[in-house]
Amino acid sequence: MGEDVDGHEVDRSRSVLLTRRLAALTGALVLASAGVAHADDDPVDAGKCQVIKFCVGVGVGDETGGSGGQAGGSTGGSSDSDSKLKCGYTKIEPKPPAEHPAWKGKDPAKYDMYFMSCSDGGLNNPDGFIVVPEGQPPVPQVDPQELAQRAVDSMTLLGPDIASPRAAGKYTVGVPMWMWVNQSATTYGPNTASASAGGITVTATAKVSKIVWTMGDGASVTCNGPGTPYTSSQGMAQSPDCGHVYSKTSAGAQNGKFPVTATSTWTINWQGGGQAGQLTEVRQTNVQVAVGEVQVVR
Repeated sequence: MGEDVDGHEVDRSRSVLLTRRLAALTGALVLASAGVAHADDDPVDAGKCQVIKFCVGVGVGDETGGSGGQAGGSTGGSSDSDSKLKCGYTKIEPKPPAEHPAWKGKDPAKYDMYFMSCSDGGLNNPDGFIVVPEGQPPVPQVDPQELAQRAVDSMTLLGPDIASPRAAGKYTVGVPMWMWVNQSATTYGPNTASASAGGITVTATAKVSKIVWTMGDGASVTCNGPGTPYTSSQGMAQSPDCGHVYSKTSAGAQNGKFPVTATSTWTINWQGGGQAGQLTEVRQTNVQVAVGEVQVVR
């Protein structure tokens, strides 16, 4: 509480609230722009300001969700499933002159201009202006590829779930090693998710297209599938699709083990909003592998 010059007490919080309400009712907003004149007789210098007398606020829902399509696991949904993309649209009145670049050659007599401000950078409108036919509500301009990336981000794609080689395993020089991974929606795919904004929905499906194994001994192996699990009936045979044979022990490596890295390439196909495309994501998983020599007993 405080006092004015006449000694009367003033409730500052109520004063502030009243001021805000009056500002909301007037709906006046000054924005930076180029080549726009004030409605009064004296024009405002071009490049200084424009006066907006009528404001319209519109909220646009932005939703992300999905589900895994591979047995053994699933994932879907945004990390913040309740989040909403909010966009505000301010109608510019009086209309800027025809030479204003935001009109892009359209007739101001047949179109309205709005200034758009959104809570997310995903809307593809770098200059902030939207021009729509007169009397129609503004519609946000959404980049389908950016929506596709949002869908991918909601999938929680991970590196390979390595089944073999195992960190606790013991492997032998000259003996074929079979490499393979466990398959789930988050570690191998397919994994499908969708994202929506501004009346557009984009659906993306991700699947691992290859796994590159660096074996720690200088060798690299590219596998175009998850690999084949080894069974005792295979004996000393080499893996038909994903394997390696060590020619030296890991005794000289740090901690006596080879650092093995499996790098998966996720290929994501998406479509929506009248467009289609492909994205790529890369993930890694590491494991330490001990390789020794056969001990001969005499």
